[in-house]
Amino acid sequence: MASSFHFFSLIFFSLLFLSPSQAKSKNSFHPHALLLPVQKDPSTLLYTTQLNQRTPQVSENLTLDLGGQFLWVDCENGYSSTTYRRARCSKNRGELFPENTVISAATSGELGSNVVSIQSTDGTNPGRVVSVPHFLFVCGPTFLLKGLPSGVKGMAGLGRTEISLPSQFSSHFSFNKTFAICLTGSTRASGVVFFGPGPYHFLQNTDASTNLIYTPLLLNPTSTAAAYSKPEPSSDYFIGVTSIKINLKTVPNIDASLLAIDREGNGGTKISTVTPYTVLQTSIYNAVTKFFKNQLSGIPTVRAVAPFGLCFNSTNIGSTRVGPGVPEIDLVLQNETVYWRIFGANSMVQVSVEVLCLAFVDGGVNPRTSIVIGGYQLEDNLLQFDLGASRLGFSSSLLFRETTCANFNFTSNA
Repeated sequence: MASSFHFFSLIFFSLLFLSPSQAKSKNSFHPHALLLPVQKDPSTLLYTTQLNQRTPQVSENLTLDLGGQFLWVDCENGYSSTTYRRARCSKNRGELFPENTVISAATSGELGSNVVSIQSTDGTNPGRVVSVPHFLFVCGPTFLLKGLPSGVKGMAGLGRTEISLPSQFSSHFSFNKTFAICLTGSTRASGVVFFGPGPYHFLQNTDASTNLIYTPLLLNPTSTAAAYSKPEPSSDYFIGVTSIKINLKTVPNIDASLLAIDREGNGGTKISTVTPYTVLQTSIYNAVTKFFKNQLSGIPTVRAVAPFGLCFNSTNIGSTRVGPGVPEIDLVLQNETVYWRIFGANSMVQVSVEVLCLAFVDGGVNPRTSIVIGGYQLEDNLLQFDLGASRLGFSSSLLFRETTCANFNFTSNA
């Protein structure tokens, strides 16, 4: 297994390049927060964003990776910049291990820095563009782009490290170590990532940062990356699912030990933007699909359509404000009163005119993580990651509030 830097090494590099003198802007403008637009790629079902980097400036098309350790970019194919600087490191010659988390492939890459520009926001409108002159990133090879959307040049990591995008932006601009994602299922409109505190306003005058439900973020002590050294904690975001309910009834026959993270870092529940649909360990999947089918007993099932294992004839399933009228699925968290409710818009996929499938996938008998909450279940839900307080705030479906994640006003200036 390849080795990489321990967390203290990441902190070292962060402090080296993001010193207080560099963290102060050369002008008096101090952004309240920052934002990036996010699009859904129709071919891969992955989410992409654009980040301006280099001199002369280039808009890099990147795959968004919620648990990714850092920004990595293909430097083999035409990367040119007058402001690129190789990191001066005392250990490992300044190498880290960029990973394509879609295909679980990693290799070595050079750690460097370059200027990055990003749009500021007051939470309601986009504002002026601001820059970070020495933003740390890793150079990766072209082959690591395999399986990513066409035109993508790397991955934007938002994970729990000191050189992820949220950490570097909060350090440079001295705002709370908080960010929020709001993904859209539309392939014609953009969702958004906010770096910094709320408000997060969407059309219909909705501040999605209000009335959030909170649950602790759990730290998996063992890395879930394809290449790591021990001991190194995971950069993924884990939460504590303790049971699952459908139609307000607890799903039986779920092994509680699978829901906890064991000493080797196996099990538990993480959130992922590079997994299109929620993946469940086989015994959990079987229990959930069997119980869901029983709760929707009046609707005939039809032949399953890959990658799904449970599909229905949709002609007798009605529509609601929050999607198809099917039983609600609750991921019960730290106690019975705290749960992530998944409505039909996030639990069912319309695969053809008359077929709806349950948007959960069998992850096998021995996956590294028992539950991976995928992108489809995140769409039109605002998720706020407060790293200072180590907690996740989530809105549940914004469709109830008559807005969506595609309703941020990117065109009107403050």
